[in-house]
Amino acid sequence: MINSMKGVLTQKRAGVFYLETGGSLEWEIETSYTTISSLPAEGSVVRIFTYLYHREDSMRLFGFTGEEERFLFLNLLKVNGIGPKQALRILSSTTSEFFSRILEEGDAPALSRIPGLGVKTAQKIILALKGKLTFHEENAQAAEGGDLVLALEDMGFDRRKAAAVIKVLADELLAGGFSGAELEKECFRQAIIRLSGS
Repeated sequence: MINSMKGVLTQKRAGVFYLETGGSLEWEIETSYTTISSLPAEGSVVRIFTYLYHREDSMRLFGFTGEEERFLFLNLLKVNGIGPKQALRILSSTTSEFFSRILEEGDAPALSRIPGLGVKTAQKIILALKGKLTFHEENAQAAEGGDLVLALEDMGFDRRKAAAVIKVLADELLAGGFSGAELEKECFRQAIIRLSGS
């Protein structure tokens, strides 16, 4: 699973942009209007949070400038009858805060105002996702330290414990004068030591 990609933004159009990585590979990445509008100028270096959609007859790469938007996209795909195209249409027509509020209030008429989304589909989305979008509560902590937490999880450590240790270490090392790549390297090294001893 590719969590994120960092490269040069070579071109952006409605619903798609192109990212060059390694100087010789250019990726076509589908996305929402929200991400397109938040991307910097072409030629800029950007980090994109990705999702590889793989089916027997197709392979498509989706990307977002924020983890929360990707989180919402992935959850929309879990709703029966919602595919990538419709999920992107929903994300392009609303903000994550507004979408979350609509879900919690069970406001199907408000959700059905999104172009191409009828009342029945809106009700289906609310039924499937209400009370289940817990990005801020469960995933914000894991987002802190991002790649480090994922790397530690890949090594077999518990995600929540890794995220908590990374947060504490980051504060300690920042206070100790570490920054940039050295901060990340030392944070990772000490996290392994602490988690191995817990």
